[in-house]
Amino acid sequence: MESILTSINSNLEIIFQILAALFCGLSFRITLSISKQRWATTFHQTLTFLLLPVITLIITKVISGNIALSLGMIGALSIVRFRNPVKNPFELVIFFALITIGISISAYTKWGVLLAVVVNIVILVIYYSNYFLRKLNINFFNISFDEGNHLYRLEIVSSSEIHKLFSYKGIMQYAEDRENNEFFYRIASNNLKDVENIKSLVSSDSNIKSIDINYQ
Repeated sequence: MESILTSINSNLEIIFQILAALFCGLSFRITLSISKQRWATTFHQTLTFLLLPVITLIITKVISGNIALSLGMIGALSIVRFRNPVKNPFELVIFFALITIGISISAYTKWGVLLAVVVNIVILVIYYSNYFLRKLNINFFNISFDEGNHLYRLEIVSSSEIHKLFSYKGIMQYAEDRENNEFFYRIASNNLKDVENIKSLVSSDSNIKSIDINYQ
C-alpha cells in the first residue's frame, strides 16, 4: 500500500511539474505579446515556448542520477544541429531561460517558477517604462528594422539626394542606384506622427518619385 501511495505521489509530482513548465512557457508568450514582440506571436514560436521547458524537464528527469544514461543522452543530443537563425540576442536569452526553467522545475519547482516570474516582470517593467518615457518625448532605446517590433515605415524613392533626411536622428536605411538615378530611403519609427511629419517635410520635393507609409 505504501509503495502504491509513493508511486501515485511521484506521478502527481511529475504531472504538476509538467503543468508548471507549460504555464511558465505560456506566460512568456503572453508577456512578449503584450510588449509587442511580434516575432514571439507566431504559431511556431508559441509551440516552442510551450514545449521547450517541458522537453528539458523530461530530459533532466530521465538522466538524473544515471551517469551512463546521461553520457548516452549527451551523445544523442549532440547529433542534433539547429540551423534556424536567431533574430536578436533577446530571443536567444528567452530560449536559454526556457531551458533553465525546465531544468530548475525538475530539481526545485519553486525556483523554475520564480525565474519565470522574474523574467516576465523585467520584460513588462522595461516595456511600460519605455512607453511612458515616449509620452515625455524621451527615447530610452533605439529601434531596429530587424527586431520584430511593430514599426511605421516611410519608404521614399527620389531622383536626387534628399539632404534634409540625413539630419533625422532615428533609424534610417539609405541606398542609391546612380546608373538609374534613383535614391532609396527607408525610415522607421514606432510613432506614426514622426513618420507623417517627415513625409510632410519632403513631399513637396519635385524629385520624389514615390513616398509610402506602411505598418509592419
